[in-house]
Amino acid sequence: MKKIIVIGAGVAGLASAIRLQHAGYEVEIFEKEGMPGGKMHRIRQKGYEFDLGPTIVMMPELYREVFELAGRNADDYIPMQKLTPMYSAYFKQGTEKLDVSNDLVQLMELFEGVDEKDAEGFLRYISDLYQRFNIAKHHFLQRPFREAKDFYNLSTLRQGLKLRTLGSAENSMSKYIKDKRLRDIISFQTLYIGISPAKSPSLYTIIPMIEFLYGVWFIEGGMHRMATAMEQLFRELGGTIHYHTPVEEIMIHNGQATGIRTAAGMFHADYVMCNADFPYAKKHLVQNQSAKGKYTDDYIDKMAYSCSCFVLYLGMDRKYDEVENMHNFIFSEDLDDNIEQIFDGRKLTDPSVYMYIASKKEPAMAPAGKDGLYILMPVSELSTAKYDWDDDTVSYYREQALSKVEKLPGMHNIRNEIVTETYVTPKEFRKKFNAYNGATFGLQPTLLQSNHLRPQSKATDCENLYFTGSSTHPGAGVPIVLLSSKIAAGELMMDDE
Repeated sequence: MKKIIVIGAGVAGLASAIRLQHAGYEVEIFEKEGMPGGKMHRIRQKGYEFDLGPTIVMMPELYREVFELAGRNADDYIPMQKLTPMYSAYFKQGTEKLDVSNDLVQLMELFEGVDEKDAEGFLRYISDLYQRFNIAKHHFLQRPFREAKDFYNLSTLRQGLKLRTLGSAENSMSKYIKDKRLRDIISFQTLYIGISPAKSPSLYTIIPMIEFLYGVWFIEGGMHRMATAMEQLFRELGGTIHYHTPVEEIMIHNGQATGIRTAAGMFHADYVMCNADFPYAKKHLVQNQSAKGKYTDDYIDKMAYSCSCFVLYLGMDRKYDEVENMHNFIFSEDLDDNIEQIFDGRKLTDPSVYMYIASKKEPAMAPAGKDGLYILMPVSELSTAKYDWDDDTVSYYREQALSKVEKLPGMHNIRNEIVTETYVTPKEFRKKFNAYNGATFGLQPTLLQSNHLRPQSKATDCENLYFTGSSTHPGAGVPIVLLSSKIAAGELMMDDE
């Protein structure tokens, strides 16, 4: 039985380990933290529980597939419920609210209530995106681009032209929808993968399209349950996980990965699957210079990185029934300027904020009669930011976040209702999860860092070494890194045949 070492128990690490263990390999995971999930972490404080990172479930079939491939009923591991409405969007200092559903009747009522022309444009927009989504799904998102000829061939190039990726997401949408609030609801979601809608290829507006057509779901027990469920399945299949064991180096001999080095010693394997963030791994774990290939330290530093996040986790002394939905977006008065500040590295003067109240659907995540608030603000990654993350910066952004949230119905007194409080900044994302530059979503999916131009799962300058995760093809976001794990495991098994 051939042995595989997986570096990191993040989403893609666990999912690839499950696929490989189920295929008959002996798989061991080495994880620096003490629990599974990577950024799909869990924070516990005085009876309150918070998902640290991802919170929104889209494309639930990709979550289920991880369990179904092993012959399990996914509902036994990650029971889900569909959310209706999906979320609330607040404008004008919280005084205007739009509830966004994926029920077509309710969705059309929303758009027609704003402008019938925009309702008509929205339907044309969704139809156009759906065609492009199917092309992307079948020809780009679920396949590797190991060699140049895998992309530069007549069939793939023909399909690529149909995607019309040269325009930005923002410009693509503005052709169909004129109302700024509706455009903001749609364009803001490119930040799910850490890129500005003004710079992201137009294809990335498929993110809201996926929500509108397939819905948003909630995993009972919160998002971290996906991580613990994958850990459970991996162990049931016979896999082994070593927690609190950071990997210090990927061992390479004669152009082949042969194992890893940790503080506890050397561990040998036939193959290494790396779920550490690709830029971090290439710079710090791949110490053999020839195995770095084009990804030298200088090259890594010059790549384009996604935005980061500042997140507050607040245990509150009461419930907030006046805010009806679990997911809430509170928009800046000028979203375009807000996003420009994020990617220019300036301090945000009027940020947009996302608030997640998991205890609305999972009461066990807070003490009885109380809520936990997760308040996220997209911010600059560390190499772009023109300011330091010191105590003053944390206080500044905390104040910005609270001043946004306290304008919502029933939340005017939240400052006096906080029982417990913690936060993460880009520095924590860098330290805890080895996210390069604290970039929460890895490498930006710009045109020059997408498809064949993005790091692939198979290492190009070293045999028996594979990569998976948000900085590799096809990109960031939980469903997409699940595809990354599928591609990476498939590539390894193909090479082993």
